[in-house]
Amino acid sequence: MHNILIEPTENPKVMKFVADYNLIPGSLELDRNSDITEIPMAQELFNYPFVERVFITANFVAVAKQDTVEWEFVAESLKNVIEDELLANPRIYLQKKKEMYQIYAEMTPNPNVMKFVSNMLLLDGFVEVKSRDAASEVPLAQAIFNEFDFAKEVFISDNFVAVTRDNSVEWHQIMMAVRGYIAEYLQNGGKVSNATAQKHENPVENIIKRDYTDNEQKISDILNEYVAPAVENDGGKISLMEYDEASKTAKMLLQGACSGCPSSTATLKGGIENILKQFVPDLVEKVEAVNG
Repeated sequence: MHNILIEPTENPKVMKFVADYNLIPGSLELDRNSDITEIPMAQELFNYPFVERVFITANFVAVAKQDTVEWEFVAESLKNVIEDELLANPRIYLQKKKEMYQIYAEMTPNPNVMKFVSNMLLLDGFVEVKSRDAASEVPLAQAIFNEFDFAKEVFISDNFVAVTRDNSVEWHQIMMAVRGYIAEYLQNGGKVSNATAQKHENPVENIIKRDYTDNEQKISDILNEYVAPAVENDGGKISLMEYDEASKTAKMLLQGACSGCPSSTATLKGGIENILKQFVPDLVEKVEAVNG
C-alpha cells in the first residue's frame, strides 16, 4: 500500500498529495477539457465538482480546487481516492490487459518445416516469404530471419507461422528458441504483416490472374473439400494451378510446408491423384506438382 502525505503549497487553492515513489516520467497537467480516458485517477478526481485542475509529476499529485470548499473538509477524501487509484494503477495510466499469445510447435510432413501455432488469429489469409530479401513487407518474417540464421522461408497463415530451416541445424536443437521468440514478438505487440494477405479461396488468382473454367472449378472444389483441410493441418497449401484438358493433367501449386517437401510428391501422386480420379474420373488422369 502506498501511503500518501497531504502537503499544503504556497497557493491556498492547491494541495499536494505526495507518494513514496515516482509516479510518471515527465508531467501531466489536466483540466476538465483534457482527454482522461486512459487516466482513471483523473476521472475519479474530476467526479468532485470543486476540482478544477490536476497536475501530476515526479512523486506527487497536485489538485487545484474552487473556492467553494475548504481543504479541511475534502483533502482526506481526495487522499483516499488517490491511494485507491495508485493501488489499481501504480503508473497512473490504465495498464491495458495484454493479450496472451500461447504458441506451440507442431511437426509437419516436411522435416525442414516446423509449424508454430498460436491460440489467436495472426492473419486473415496467408503470406509467403520465400527468401530473406522478400521479407521487407512482413515484419514477423523479417524478425525471424534477423534472429535465426538457419531460417530460409516463412509462411504465415491464419493462426500459424511455418518456418523452413536450412541443413545447418536440426529442429530439436532450435524449436524452443523459435517458439519462445515468436511468442515474445507477438506478446510485445510486434506487427505480423504489412503486405496484403492472399485469400485462401483461390490463391491461383494472384498467380495467374484468370477465372477457372467449369472443369477447373470442379477440380478445385474437390481439392478444397477433400484435400485442403488435411494439407492445411500440416502447415501447407495446395491449389490448382493449371489444367490440361488434352492430357487430363492437373498441375498443383504447392505452398508452405508442402513446397519442396519430399512426402508431398507422394501425397500428390497417391492421395490427391486418387481422390480426383475417384470424383472426376472423366477429367483427371494425372497430377503434377508445381512448387510455390
